[in-house]
Amino acid sequence: MIAAEILKLRRNRPLMAFAALLSIGAVVLVFGYSALEHATNPKMNGPAGGDLGFSRAVRLGGLFFGALAAALIGGEAGTADVSSGVFRDLVATGRSRWSLFAVRLPAALLVTLALNLTALALGTVLTFALAGGQPTPGAGVIADAFLWLVLANAVVVALAVGVGSLTGSRAVTLTGVIGWQTVATQLLEREPSLGSARDGLLNVALGQLMPVSGGYQGITMAGGIAVAVIAGWFVIPSLLGLRRVVTEDA
Repeated sequence: MIAAEILKLRRNRPLMAFAALLSIGAVVLVFGYSALEHATNPKMNGPAGGDLGFSRAVRLGGLFFGALAAALIGGEAGTADVSSGVFRDLVATGRSRWSLFAVRLPAALLVTLALNLTALALGTVLTFALAGGQPTPGAGVIADAFLWLVLANAVVVALAVGVGSLTGSRAVTLTGVIGWQTVATQLLEREPSLGSARDGLLNVALGQLMPVSGGYQGITMAGGIAVAVIAGWFVIPSLLGLRRVVTEDA
Protein backbone atom coordinates (compact mmCIF):
# COMPACT_ATOMS: atom_id res chain seq x y z
CA MET A 1 0.00 0.00 0.00
CA ILE A 2 2.91 2.33 0.70
CA ALA A 3 4.29 1.63 -2.77
CA ALA A 4 0.92 2.50 -4.30
CA GLU A 5 0.80 5.74 -2.32
CA ILE A 6 4.32 6.63 -3.47
CA LEU A 7 3.30 5.94 -7.06
CA LYS A 8 0.34 8.32 -6.72
CA LEU A 9 2.65 11.08 -5.54
CA ARG A 10 5.28 10.41 -8.20
CA ARG A 11 2.67 10.52 -10.96
CA ASN A 12 1.72 14.04 -9.93
CA ARG A 13 4.29 15.65 -12.19
CA PRO A 14 3.58 19.30 -11.33
CA LEU A 15 3.94 18.47 -7.63
CA MET A 16 7.21 16.60 -8.14
CA ALA A 17 8.64 19.26 -10.43
CA PHE A 18 7.88 22.08 -8.02
CA ALA A 19 9.12 20.10 -5.02
CA ALA A 20 12.36 19.33 -6.86
CA LEU A 21 12.75 23.01 -7.68
CA LEU A 22 12.32 23.94 -4.02
CA SER A 23 14.77 21.31 -2.77
CA ILE A 24 17.47 20.62 -5.36
CA GLY A 25 16.94 23.81 -7.32
CA ALA A 26 17.34 26.00 -4.24
CA VAL A 27 20.72 24.42 -3.42
CA VAL A 28 21.95 24.95 -6.98
CA LEU A 29 20.74 28.55 -6.96
CA VAL A 30 22.27 29.46 -3.58
CA PHE A 31 25.65 27.89 -4.26
CA GLY A 32 25.71 29.24 -7.82
CA TYR A 33 24.91 32.77 -6.71
CA SER A 34 27.46 32.64 -3.87
CA ALA A 35 30.11 31.32 -6.26
CA LEU A 36 29.35 34.14 -8.70
CA GLU A 37 29.60 36.73 -5.93
CA HIS A 38 32.95 35.32 -4.82
CA ALA A 39 34.28 35.25 -8.38
CA THR A 40 33.33 38.87 -9.05
CA ASN A 41 34.43 40.29 -5.69
CA PRO A 42 36.49 37.81 -3.64
CA LYS A 43 37.56 40.47 -1.13
CA MET A 44 34.00 41.15 -0.02
CA ASN A 45 32.51 37.69 -0.51
CA GLY A 46 33.97 34.45 0.76
CA PRO A 47 33.92 31.10 -1.06
CA ALA A 48 30.55 29.47 -1.66
CA GLY A 49 31.60 26.25 0.06
CA GLY A 50 33.29 25.39 3.33
CA ASP A 51 31.56 25.27 6.69
CA LEU A 52 29.37 28.27 5.88
CA GLY A 53 28.20 26.75 2.61
CA PHE A 54 27.38 23.47 4.30
CA SER A 55 25.43 25.28 7.01
CA ARG A 56 23.38 27.01 4.31
CA ALA A 57 22.62 23.69 2.61
CA VAL A 58 21.48 22.11 5.87
CA ARG A 59 19.25 25.06 6.75
CA LEU A 60 17.76 25.13 3.26
CA GLY A 61 16.79 21.48 3.49
CA GLY A 62 15.47 21.39 7.05
CA LEU A 63 14.04 24.83 7.79
CA PHE A 64 13.39 26.67 4.57
CA PHE A 65 12.91 25.50 0.98
CA GLY A 66 13.22 21.79 1.77
CA ALA A 67 10.56 22.24 4.45
CA LEU A 68 8.28 23.82 1.84
CA ALA A 69 8.77 20.77 -0.38
CA ALA A 70 7.92 18.56 2.60
CA ALA A 71 4.74 20.55 3.23
CA LEU A 72 3.71 20.31 -0.43
CA ILE A 73 4.20 16.56 -0.59
CA GLY A 74 2.69 15.91 2.83
CA GLY A 75 -0.30 18.08 2.04
CA GLU A 76 -0.90 16.21 -1.20
CA ALA A 77 -0.65 12.83 0.54
CA GLY A 78 -3.06 13.94 3.24
CA THR A 79 -5.75 15.30 0.91
CA ALA A 80 -5.48 13.32 -2.34
CA ASP A 81 -8.03 10.60 -1.53
CA VAL A 82 -10.74 13.05 -0.47
CA SER A 83 -10.08 15.77 -3.04
CA SER A 84 -9.98 13.28 -5.92
CA GLY A 85 -13.19 11.61 -4.74
CA VAL A 86 -11.78 8.10 -4.27
CA PHE A 87 -11.97 7.94 -0.47
CA ARG A 88 -15.48 6.47 -0.53
CA ASP A 89 -14.41 3.80 -3.02
CA LEU A 90 -11.40 2.88 -0.91
CA VAL A 91 -13.56 2.50 2.18
CA ALA A 92 -16.09 0.44 0.21
CA THR A 93 -13.42 -2.11 -0.64
CA GLY A 94 -13.23 -3.00 3.05
CA ARG A 95 -9.75 -1.63 3.62
CA SER A 96 -9.15 -0.42 7.14
CA ARG A 97 -9.39 3.34 7.60
CA TRP A 98 -6.40 3.08 9.91
CA SER A 99 -4.34 1.59 7.10
CA LEU A 100 -5.57 4.21 4.64
CA PHE A 101 -4.15 6.88 6.93
CA ALA A 102 -1.07 4.93 8.03
CA VAL A 103 0.42 4.70 4.53
CA ARG A 104 0.24 8.45 3.89
CA LEU A 105 3.06 9.55 6.20
CA PRO A 106 5.73 6.99 5.21
CA ALA A 107 4.96 7.43 1.51
CA ALA A 108 5.14 11.22 1.69
CA LEU A 109 8.29 11.08 3.79
CA LEU A 110 10.09 8.70 1.44
CA VAL A 111 9.28 10.90 -1.57
CA THR A 112 10.35 14.01 0.35
CA LEU A 113 13.63 12.47 1.48
CA ALA A 114 14.42 11.30 -2.04
CA LEU A 115 14.51 14.97 -3.02
CA ASN A 116 15.91 16.65 0.08
CA LEU A 117 18.64 14.09 0.78
CA THR A 118 19.70 14.40 -2.86
CA ALA A 119 19.79 18.17 -2.41
CA LEU A 120 21.92 17.89 0.74
CA ALA A 121 24.23 15.38 -0.93
CA LEU A 122 24.71 17.87 -3.77
CA GLY A 123 25.27 20.64 -1.25
CA THR A 124 27.90 18.50 0.50
CA VAL A 125 29.77 17.95 -2.78
CA LEU A 126 29.67 21.68 -3.52
CA THR A 127 30.80 22.40 0.05
CA PHE A 128 34.13 20.71 -0.69
CA ALA A 129 34.37 21.64 -4.38
CA LEU A 130 33.89 25.36 -3.67
CA ALA A 131 35.64 25.53 -0.29
CA GLY A 132 38.40 27.77 -1.62
CA GLY A 133 40.75 26.79 1.19
CA GLN A 134 38.17 27.41 3.95
CA PRO A 135 37.54 24.82 6.71
CA THR A 136 35.13 22.05 5.76
CA PRO A 137 32.83 19.91 7.96
CA GLY A 138 34.03 16.57 9.27
CA ALA A 139 32.42 13.21 8.59
CA GLY A 140 30.65 13.22 11.96
CA VAL A 141 29.02 16.60 11.36
CA ILE A 142 27.94 15.55 7.88
CA ALA A 143 26.38 12.32 9.18
CA ASP A 144 24.59 14.22 11.96
CA ALA A 145 23.31 16.73 9.42
CA PHE A 146 21.77 14.01 7.26
CA LEU A 147 20.08 12.45 10.30
CA TRP A 148 18.83 15.85 11.45
CA LEU A 149 17.42 16.50 7.98
CA VAL A 150 15.44 13.25 8.16
CA LEU A 151 14.01 14.37 11.52
CA ALA A 152 13.19 17.88 10.31
CA ASN A 153 11.48 16.62 7.16
CA ALA A 154 9.60 13.91 9.04
CA VAL A 155 7.94 16.33 11.44
CA VAL A 156 6.93 18.79 8.69
CA VAL A 157 5.54 15.95 6.58
CA ALA A 158 3.62 14.65 9.60
CA LEU A 159 2.22 18.12 10.24
CA ALA A 160 1.10 18.50 6.61
CA VAL A 161 -0.35 14.98 6.38
CA GLY A 162 -2.21 15.48 9.65
CA VAL A 163 -3.67 18.84 8.68
CA GLY A 164 -4.49 17.58 5.20
CA SER A 165 -6.28 14.53 6.54
CA LEU A 166 -8.15 16.73 9.02
CA THR A 167 -9.33 19.33 6.50
CA GLY A 168 -9.45 17.33 3.27
CA SER A 169 -8.54 20.52 1.40
CA ARG A 170 -5.26 21.12 -0.42
CA ALA A 171 -5.76 24.89 -0.38
CA VAL A 172 -6.47 25.06 3.35
CA THR A 173 -3.62 22.68 4.18
CA LEU A 174 -0.98 24.44 2.11
CA THR A 175 -2.13 27.89 3.19
CA GLY A 176 -2.19 26.89 6.84
CA VAL A 177 1.03 24.86 7.05
CA ILE A 178 3.19 26.99 4.76
CA GLY A 179 1.73 30.22 6.13
CA TRP A 180 2.45 29.12 9.68
CA GLN A 181 5.97 27.86 8.99
CA THR A 182 7.16 30.62 6.70
CA VAL A 183 5.26 33.70 7.86
CA ALA A 184 3.80 33.38 11.34
CA THR A 185 6.73 31.45 12.80
CA GLN A 186 9.26 33.86 11.35
CA LEU A 187 7.43 36.78 12.93
CA LEU A 188 6.87 35.15 16.31
CA GLU A 189 10.44 33.91 16.76
CA ARG A 190 11.72 37.47 16.33
CA GLU A 191 9.47 38.89 19.06
CA PRO A 192 11.49 38.97 22.33
CA SER A 193 8.43 39.91 24.37
CA LEU A 194 7.09 36.37 23.91
CA GLY A 195 9.97 35.02 25.98
CA SER A 196 9.92 31.26 26.58
CA ALA A 197 6.63 30.92 24.70
CA ARG A 198 8.74 30.84 21.54
CA ASP A 199 10.13 27.48 22.68
CA GLY A 200 6.94 25.92 21.39
CA LEU A 201 7.69 26.90 17.78
CA LEU A 202 8.79 24.00 15.61
CA ASN A 203 11.66 25.80 13.88
CA VAL A 204 13.07 26.97 17.20
CA ALA A 205 13.04 23.42 18.56
CA LEU A 206 14.61 22.01 15.40
CA GLY A 207 17.24 24.75 15.51
CA GLN A 208 18.44 23.57 18.92
CA LEU A 209 19.29 20.15 17.51
CA MET A 210 20.78 21.36 14.24
CA PRO A 211 24.40 20.10 14.10
CA VAL A 212 25.70 23.16 12.25
CA SER A 213 24.42 25.66 14.79
CA GLY A 214 24.39 25.96 18.57
CA GLY A 215 21.19 27.98 18.58
CA TYR A 216 18.54 29.53 16.41
CA GLN A 217 17.69 33.21 16.12
CA GLY A 218 19.47 33.80 19.43
CA ILE A 219 17.01 31.50 21.24
CA THR A 220 18.35 28.70 23.43
CA MET A 221 16.44 25.92 25.14
CA ALA A 222 17.20 22.59 26.78
CA GLY A 223 17.64 19.64 24.45
CA GLY A 224 14.95 17.65 26.25
CA ILE A 225 12.42 20.43 25.77
CA ALA A 226 13.31 20.66 22.09
CA VAL A 227 12.72 16.93 21.65
CA ALA A 228 9.37 17.18 23.46
CA VAL A 229 8.26 20.10 21.28
CA ILE A 230 9.23 18.28 18.09
CA ALA A 231 7.40 15.15 19.27
CA GLY A 232 4.30 17.25 19.94
CA TRP A 233 4.32 18.73 16.45
CA PHE A 234 4.69 15.21 15.04
CA VAL A 235 2.15 13.36 17.16
CA ILE A 236 -0.73 15.81 17.70
CA PRO A 237 -1.48 16.64 14.03
CA SER A 238 -1.12 12.95 13.16
CA LEU A 239 -3.66 11.92 15.81
CA LEU A 240 -6.10 14.62 14.72
CA GLY A 241 -5.77 13.53 11.10
CA LEU A 242 -6.19 9.87 12.02
CA ARG A 243 -9.34 10.63 14.05
CA ARG A 244 -10.82 12.49 11.10
CA VAL A 245 -10.11 9.64 8.67
CA VAL A 246 -11.57 7.06 11.05
CA THR A 247 -14.75 9.00 11.82
CA GLU A 248 -15.60 10.97 8.66
CA ASP A 249 -18.50 9.91 6.46
CA ALA A 250 -17.56 8.04 3.32
